[in-house]
Amino acid sequence: MLRSEVREEIFKILFRYPFVEEGEMDEQIALSLEELEAKSESNRQYIKNKVIAILENRSQIDETISNNCEGWNIERIGKAELAIMRIAVYEMLLEEEIVERVAINEAVELTKRYCDEEAKGFVNAILGKIAKNMES
Repeated sequence: MLRSEVREEIFKILFRYPFVEEGEMDEQIALSLEELEAKSESNRQYIKNKVIAILENRSQIDETISNNCEGWNIERIGKAELAIMRIAVYEMLLEEEIVERVAINEAVELTKRYCDEEAKGFVNAILGKIAKNMES
């Protein structure tokens, strides 16, 4: 799988998070991975590990997003946009091998696919601000 395809599968799992009860996410991850049965075990394991890591670091990720959303409460951000930004912010903060602009570009591409036209500018602006603040 291409890295962009892996991100898309991670997005699909993370998008479910706000809609499931506490403790059901493990089942949702397992169901999603079953749907990827034709993919390699290493890809499925990478997806699972990354989803778990993003959820484990959700407080830090959400705080970073929230701190860079002037005039926006994180609860008002669309669920798809938030899931996409969580992936990118995780990559920007916690994955040294991923270049920030790549994480941002991949997030914008996912936004184009899964959100309305205006969302890509919003996601790009928030992630760009986070990247700029990281440089400071």
